[in-house]
Amino acid sequence: MSNFLLEPVGVIPSEIKDRGMAPKQGYEGAPDVWLHVHEKFAAAMEGMAQGDEVILITWFHQSHRDVLAVHPRGDKRNPLTGVFATRSPDRPNPLGLHRVKVVDIKPVLEGSEDA
Repeated sequence: MSNFLLEPVGVIPSEIKDRGMAPKQGYEGAPDVWLHVHEKFAAAMEGMAQGDEVILITWFHQSHRDVLAVHPRGDKRNPLTGVFATRSPDRPNPLGLHRVKVVDIKPVLEGSEDA
């Protein structure tokens, strides 16, 4: 089996620090967030424009990677189900797929706290 190395192209700062406080789905009260693309990847944004819809892939860094089955939505009344058949963030490769709209693109000045 091969391992793969992923390099983050940016970060998404969030006001939610405790995963227990995060909504199960974004439409259930998640705050708006902004992707801060690392300067070395800025050229990869060329051609993107305000209003574009893109798929953003995130890494759920607080996920448990040894979980193979869950009760969907954490409800024990739901039958135990394999994580690949659910939207659980706990999974061997905790990738999140998000359909997002580009609302603004701003260059980050080198040396700023967002760089």
